Amino acid sequence: MKKKKVNLRGLKPNSEEQHSHDDGHDHGDGSAFKTYIPAIISFVMLIVGIAVDYFDSIPQFKGWIRLVWYTLAYIPVGFPVIKEGWKSLIKGDVFTEFFLMSIATIGAFIIGEYPEGVAVMLFYAVGELFQNAAVNKAKGNIKALLDVRPKEANVYRDGDYISVSPEDVNIGEKIQIRVGEKIPLDGKLLSSKASLNTSALTGESKPDSVLKEAKVYAGSINLYSVIEVEVTNKFEDSSIARILDLVQNATARKSKTELFIRQFARIYTPIVVFLAIGVTFLPYFFVDDYVFRDWLYRALIFLVISCPCALVISIPLGYFGGLGAASKNGILFKGASFLDAMTRINTLVMDKTGTVTKGVFKIKKVKAIGWEESEFMKYLMAMEEQSTHPIAKAIMEYKENGDGYEAKEVSEIAGKGLKGIVNGKTVLVGNKALMNTNDIDVPTETDSIVESIVLMAIDNNFAGYVVIADELKEDAKQTITELQKVGINKIMMLSGDKDSITQQVAKELNIENAKGGLLPEDKLNKVEILKKNPENKVAFIGDGINDAPVLAASNVGIAMGGLGSDVAIETADVIIQTDQPSKVVRAIKISRSTRKIVCQNIILAFGVKVIVLILGAGGLATMWEAVFADVGVALLAILNAIRLQRMSWR
Repeated sequence: MKKKKVNLRGLKPNSEEQHSHDDGHDHGDGSAFKTYIPAIISFVMLIVGIAVDYFDSIPQFKGWIRLVWYTLAYIPVGFPVIKEGWKSLIKGDVFTEFFLMSIATIGAFIIGEYPEGVAVMLFYAVGELFQNAAVNKAKGNIKALLDVRPKEANVYRDGDYISVSPEDVNIGEKIQIRVGEKIPLDGKLLSSKASLNTSALTGESKPDSVLKEAKVYAGSINLYSVIEVEVTNKFEDSSIARILDLVQNATARKSKTELFIRQFARIYTPIVVFLAIGVTFLPYFFVDDYVFRDWLYRALIFLVISCPCALVISIPLGYFGGLGAASKNGILFKGASFLDAMTRINTLVMDKTGTVTKGVFKIKKVKAIGWEESEFMKYLMAMEEQSTHPIAKAIMEYKENGDGYEAKEVSEIAGKGLKGIVNGKTVLVGNKALMNTNDIDVPTETDSIVESIVLMAIDNNFAGYVVIADELKEDAKQTITELQKVGINKIMMLSGDKDSITQQVAKELNIENAKGGLLPEDKLNKVEILKKNPENKVAFIGDGINDAPVLAASNVGIAMGGLGSDVAIETADVIIQTDQPSKVVRAIKISRSTRKIVCQNIILAFGVKVIVLILGAGGLATMWEAVFADVGVALLAILNAIRLQRMSWR
């Protein structure tokens, strides 16, 4: 059965562009209220008609006057539906819900059940309004991303800044962003520093402080001072443009459940139409006191009950709500099918660097022997200032008081370290091989250190060492604990880093199965071995760059920090917009809640319909029970689905 948008104002169905503005909110022109006017008119006229019928207060309210009154009550909500049914009929699509509702309500008028006819169509119209409101609420979190798309860019050309469309700015051009404005394109910060609000992109409310040369992304809001940025990506290649495209197309990727219901409705609807015809005419051959009007009424009830609105509306809405809730939490699923896939995950494989660690070196320990720590670090920093190695960068971030020293005659000894003169003293900085070459005695305690270690000797005497390590992310330990709580007990860490370091990180996180020193193809082989067991449903979490092959091969590929990674967006099935591994647990909870609500709606819709269908065929259900079985159940399913928007997964 084909589900279309019904415009209850009697206008043409909205196009995509029109629908994008018709979000169910009052934009100051009263458009939202106007949407409800037809239903309000029908409701008031129906209540008045029923009251007059019941109290018999107006003797003239009979015959054609009564028919005209209920017809006028029917038209505001019935005409748009009949119109859609007719359009579908012309196109050859007969068995739509519009056709069912039209036949059932017109039939009710034919047999004189005017109030029931109006009531069925009114409740259907109200159901449509509820559906639209629910869809718009679910869309709200996703459509918020559309609002972050910048409308203009101030680009430096011909000695001045001019305002142009972001699509017209070229790579390498300089743009200016004033306070409160959105960065229109991805780029490199030219100003000394900036404070940015990236909440629309990452879901994090904490301002992000960045320094000169740092990457900045389109959609971020400049908070404090005017900044300048050098454009590094065309607008169509920017992170925000790709994410917008991803989000807008996410609902096109249907889950198996959703596809099944759509296919089921196409087969189910014509069957119930022919059954209704059978309910009308077949009893003539088997019942002695056959009354055509009674059996037609039962058939009409049967038609109203059988309309699969609750399934066709609430199931896609459930998945859409899940996608919206995930987006609100900084998690992008590439489609409803991956919400389903996430619920089946029982094995989690993760990268180390950039996934559970920050991917940046930090000083973990300073051990000075025979020197004050501050003095020791002055000598070390003077030497490392001459190096571009990442470890040197970490050492240079050490906080010291007072003026530092200057290194002279610094030379690099390949594969071992540096040699130079600091404050008139000969200084050696490097690994154990450098110390051994110069007959420097190194304490045996350094042999048990698995992290990166920098040794230093001053005037041929060992002066101490610094331990450099990659830091665990703040929520890494919590993530492993929470994963185990939600039933993910098979957790494996695969890393390209040294196995000793990988094992230590795994031990800190309470991960029993870990392996280091792996190439990308080694990780892929490990995951392929896991997948050979059909009971294993494997998710892989990586940074989306070196891990692209594994992300593609796993049942669900999850990319960390996808905002800045081209490969992550292309390869992964789920993108965590922040670098927080704990969001993976939240993604699992959201997907399971979505699946649970979808299953509840299926059981609710089928259970009530079967009961009332049996009662209707046996003459024990009236049109009012039919209304509840159809529209009432649809409303309950919709209300159940929108609960996803109010849930908390923290």
